[in-house]
Amino acid sequence: MSERGRYVIGDLPGFTPGIARLVSMMTYVRETTEEAVRGMTAGELDYVHDARSNSVGGLLAHVAAVEEWYQGATFFGRELEPADLGEWGAALDLGERARREIRGRQLDDYLARLRGVRATTLDELGKRDDGWLDETAPFWQGQPANNHFKWFHVFEDELNHRGQIRWLRARATAEAPPRR
Repeated sequence: MSERGRYVIGDLPGFTPGIARLVSMMTYVRETTEEAVRGMTAGELDYVHDARSNSVGGLLAHVAAVEEWYQGATFFGRELEPADLGEWGAALDLGERARREIRGRQLDDYLARLRGVRATTLDELGKRDDGWLDETAPFWQGQPANNHFKWFHVFEDELNHRGQIRWLRARATAEAPPRR
């Protein structure tokens, strides 16, 4: 969190103005995601509500995998395959494979991965300027998208899954997550 507080979107040292605003939003979303899982046990992280649900752990791994995928696509000009993500490869697509493979981990494992991926994102964003945000390339179904949209989508995806995480936590634990 910046010195000015978590609810101020604005300039940040080391980033151009537009990127700073993006980073401000991404930081808030990540802080609230981490708050939503604070104190969860490995068993709670592994809880699957039904045969089509993902676990909280799977969703946390997915959030990290999506960010890593977008790093490859926007910073390094390449797409990542699930195999590129090593032992976390199942997280990119979620589903049955993720339910099988992403289990038995402690919360610190998920948080370390999220924080490591984010450190790379912040380092790379610090090397770019606001003009980079406007760079456009073909995206979903060949439609043009700029880097600003792509990184908005990274935290939009995290917000969506944070809602699922809160819902799952309320069913996996007796303690409801903090609300913001």
